[in-house]
Amino acid sequence: MPAKYVIVIPDGAADEPFEGLGGRTALQAADLPAMDRVAAEGLVGRSRNVPDRFLPASDVATLSLFGYDPEAYYTGRAPLEAAAMGVPLGPDDWAVRCNLMTIADGRLADFTAGHITSEEGAPIMATLQAELGRPDVEFHAGVSYRNLMIYRGKPGEPRLTAETRTVPPHDHPDQPASDYLPQGPGADLLVDLMKRAEPILANHPVNLARIARGEKPASAIWLWGQGPAPHMPTFQELHGLKGAIISAVDLVRGVGVLAGWDRIDVPTATGYLDTDYAAKGRAGIAALRDHDVVCVHVEAPTRPATKAAPTPRSRRSNASTATSSPQSSSISGTPATPGGS
Repeated sequence: MPAKYVIVIPDGAADEPFEGLGGRTALQAADLPAMDRVAAEGLVGRSRNVPDRFLPASDVATLSLFGYDPEAYYTGRAPLEAAAMGVPLGPDDWAVRCNLMTIADGRLADFTAGHITSEEGAPIMATLQAELGRPDVEFHAGVSYRNLMIYRGKPGEPRLTAETRTVPPHDHPDQPASDYLPQGPGADLLVDLMKRAEPILANHPVNLARIARGEKPASAIWLWGQGPAPHMPTFQELHGLKGAIISAVDLVRGVGVLAGWDRIDVPTATGYLDTDYAAKGRAGIAALRDHDVVCVHVEAPTRPATKAAPTPRSRRSNASTATSSPQSSSISGTPATPGGS
């Protein structure tokens, strides 16, 4: 029987020690029989997936886990998401992450806009496209607060460049938004769109309904994570193996798509604490029948990792990700970055 490989990524599960758990991390305190079995019967080690010059984040780390050198292939977070969303990028185009977020009293209050749903985010993005879209600017709805702005460039007239500087909003919670606005080439374009979006969002029916329910509104867009399209050889070309990616977030899906892997969507996977862990496990096992490599990415551990305390559900999510017994499996619990994906 040909060898089969599984990569399980409980994103953010490594976390930090928590005083309420006696100085242990949530992963150390959790009951993890499946992971414990994999560790006992396999090899346990540490790998460095983020080169020194990169910020520790899921985009760079996932490229490394899949065997792609970020120094050679990483161009930004948003282009990976564009690949997952099927948004084509020409040679002069740039993808830019467009967070729907909450800015209150001039501060970066919530980079997820209260974990706004995809169903709520889609009409907001449609309105932004109708009001702010133009031949060189497009808005595309993604998953929850994670959306895209596409800048369609012209040959020989770069608006955004490698010198354009933007800041992830999750790195600076509750800090003044004005301190972290885009800088460098094209910053005027990005800041202008962000400012022009504010009055549109303030009166949007979705936000008015959220406020009426006592929920945080998507009062702003935050543009960051920009980059042109990456060009990568497929995993099949490099290793002669057929792969599949199972994830609820476009960032990780995009790496798989660019690697030439089949994207397997689990309808009940949400990318949040209420995701269907068992269904993702079943999908991974089923994918092994006709794939050589299967990656199951679980976003949920990142969510409690960004809060002050672990939750019972976060412990269950860690335990349920290692569910299959292929000939070779790898469980990589990435460190908890302030905002994850």
